[in-house]
Amino acid sequence: MKYISIKKVLGGRFIHRYDITYETEEGREKIYEMISRNPEVKQLKDLQRKKADAVVLIMHDESGEKLLLNREFRLAPGEWVYNFPAGLIEAGETPEESAGRELKEETGLKLLSIKEILPISYSAVGFSNETNLCILGTAAGRIQKSDSPAEEIEAGWYTKKEVRLLLQKELFAGRTQAYSYLWSKQ
Repeated sequence: MKYISIKKVLGGRFIHRYDITYETEEGREKIYEMISRNPEVKQLKDLQRKKADAVVLIMHDESGEKLLLNREFRLAPGEWVYNFPAGLIEAGETPEESAGRELKEETGLKLLSIKEILPISYSAVGFSNETNLCILGTAAGRIQKSDSPAEEIEAGWYTKKEVRLLLQKELFAGRTQAYSYLWSKQ
């Protein structure tokens, strides 16, 4: 595959749409549609993210027996989906600060400890170069309604048995489904 060019098609508040023109091994020119958080993609190297856009919070309770999941109405599919608490890293914020803020905003819980921060991963590599840091840790407190008027979130603690039941009948975001499945089988 040979990169030819990239053109910005549409700019939005949070996401920007681009067409990437490339040539296949057979010499055919193709256009690949994609989105990015970066409003200034002008060349191939601009697609290659070195800094995380967002955090994904994989939180357990203090006993390690429960997993925190958000049931959230997501507009893209138009239905309720189980997902981990997550959000964009704001300008000037460290990933750790973002994790604490997002956890509080979406669930009312306090971030007690961070056990591990996984390296950068892609959110939806099939159509976006958005990157995340998965932060594994412990949270505590009383779950409260999200303080964002733009989000409909119902947070909850789930045991392994409860997670196995949810996996059989509810919709999940891919990363959340994979982690939840593996955790519930331990």
